[in-house]
Order: sequence, then structure tokens, then C-alpha cells
Amino acid sequence: MNTPAHLIFGAGAFARPGARRVTAAALLGALLPDLSLYILGSWALYVQQIPPQTVFNELYFSPSWQRIFAIDNSIPLWGAICVLGLVLRRPAVTALGGAALLHVLLDLPLHHDDGRPHFWPLSDWVFESPISYWDSAQFAWIVAPLEGAACLALVVLLWRRFDSWPLRGLFAVLLLAELWVIRQWLVFF
Repeated sequence: MNTPAHLIFGAGAFARPGARRVTAAALLGALLPDLSLYILGSWALYVQQIPPQTVFNELYFSPSWQRIFAIDNSIPLWGAICVLGLVLRRPAVTALGGAALLHVLLDLPLHHDDGRPHFWPLSDWVFESPISYWDSAQFAWIVAPLEGAACLALVVLLWRRFDSWPLRGLFAVLLLAELWVIRQWLVFF
């Protein structure tokens, strides 16, 4: 899934009105599994000035990048953090771990040939799904509109749940970003 969709889904599942720390933790947890890609990609593209084809066709699949992705996309790791939050009765920790866990569980069935080792440290196995959220040759033309519709429905729900205009604005911006990214994937891939 696209990162804006993960933030919307994470907020929909774990954000709580009147609980700023929990809501912030939900948004952060939804972002963390993708954050390393943004940092590594930005460094390679803008600082090292490596061409995008090299970054996304070679570096993305390199052992060093995949080791990092294995950690921040680990179902056992995020599951343990979520359970720890539940056991310690720390809603913000639960929201952080839960939103990150939701992120990787939603990514698992939507990556065809660009998946990550979601079961680190137990296994380096990578599931190769028959469908993709971005590759039209792997049914993105079906997945992407469904993802967009689900995000629209969740943003309507979040607008009803939260009366904070800054949060409503954030959810609206995330929805617009999601729709723009979907358009890019479908037009170019």
C-alpha cells in the first residue's frame, strides 16, 4: 500500500479523540515501516545523485537495504511491541506497535516482486504475492481503486470522529496524497 494509505488506516484503527499521544503514536507507527525507504532513497537520489533506476532496481534489492527493511517490516517485532503495550496497559505503545503491525500485514499480500522479509528474525523468507498495489501487470488496476475507496471511507469516518481542524486537515491532505499517488502508479506503471 501507499504510505498515505497506511497513515489513514493506522489512524482509523488506533487514533483516539482526546488522546493526543495515542493518535501521534498511531500515525508514527503507521509511518515507521516505510521511513527507512524514504531516508535511504532520499539520500541516494538527492545527496549521492544516483539515478532513480539504480536506486529502485538495484539498491532497493541490495542485501544492505533488505537487512534494514527486514527489521522495520518485521511482523514479530511489531507484534511484540503491540503485545507489550497491551500487557503494560500503555495505549500509546499499543497504538505505535499496532499501527506498524497493521502496516506490514497490509503490505504482505500487496507486493509482487518487491516484498520484504516480514518474518525477521525468524526467517528471511519473502512472500511473492500474485497481486501488487502499484504494478498494473499484477492487478493494481483493481487494487488501487479499492485502496483509494477504502481511504476515502476511512477519512470520512475520521472526520466524524475528530473535531480537531488540524487533524481533519491532515487527514484531508493524506487522502489527496493517496489519490495523487494512485494516479501516478496507474498512469506510469
